[in-house]
Amino acid sequence: MAQRLDAEIISLDSMAVYRGMDIGTAKPTLSERQQIIHHLIDIADPDQDFSVTEFVRLAAAAATSLVEHGRTPLFVGGTGLYLRSILRGIFEGPEADWDLRRRLEQQARELGPQSLHDQLAVCDPATAARLHRNDMRRIIRALEVFALTGQPISDDQRHRPRPAQERPRVVVWLEPPRNWLRERIDRRVDLMMEAGWLDETHRLMQHNPPPGRTARQALGYRELIDHLQGRMTLDTAVGQIKIATRQFAKRQHTWFRNLEECRALPITGEELPEEIAARIAE
Repeated sequence: MAQRLDAEIISLDSMAVYRGMDIGTAKPTLSERQQIIHHLIDIADPDQDFSVTEFVRLAAAAATSLVEHGRTPLFVGGTGLYLRSILRGIFEGPEADWDLRRRLEQQARELGPQSLHDQLAVCDPATAARLHRNDMRRIIRALEVFALTGQPISDDQRHRPRPAQERPRVVVWLEPPRNWLRERIDRRVDLMMEAGWLDETHRLMQHNPPPGRTARQALGYRELIDHLQGRMTLDTAVGQIKIATRQFAKRQHTWFRNLEECRALPITGEELPEEIAARIAE
């Protein structure tokens, strides 16, 4: 698509912003970045907390500059919150209360994640209906917002789409068959492990300072960190990564379906990239 549009890519991946987190984020290779310029990759150290506010600021600056120079910005990635934020603006909630978050995390460990999801269903049923019970990060944030403001986060997140001239005008998400996606995820995790994902995680943990709160929660890295710190075997960690990735893919589909700006493009998984690009262009 970038070649068809004479475009530069703006990454929509919340973890590809971190330097050194390459294998686990499936970051584009150096040769790919030499062919097509990519933005918002390798712009922060893993010990830094990178916010959606910072993403929107940098993404808007990059897109504006590209348009001014006659180029096309092509957003690529699967972080639903980043996508919604550039389509609808940012939800400006209260700052994080880390003591409250730790108490909620402890509750989830002791009573199970369903206990937090049940709690959310009472104070914010709209958000509870949207979130899977294992989506601890967003469930905890929703409970935190309600505890600090007395208002459900869903009240503030019902933004309508921005005017067309202020947002990407064409948004397409690829919808493959569930069975194909499941097999591809499992195979991809195995290939990433063979490529040295565990060694990459070990190097990150040896770095001074080590990864911060945000980077440690990256899908896959958190399980490998648990293994390196003796909390689970490697086989268990790899199995957990596959399960968590499949759950994440399911949540992505929910995000995209709930954004009226997004159009699903059903695919079989067998098409060549050129075929999919041609269908999007049409």
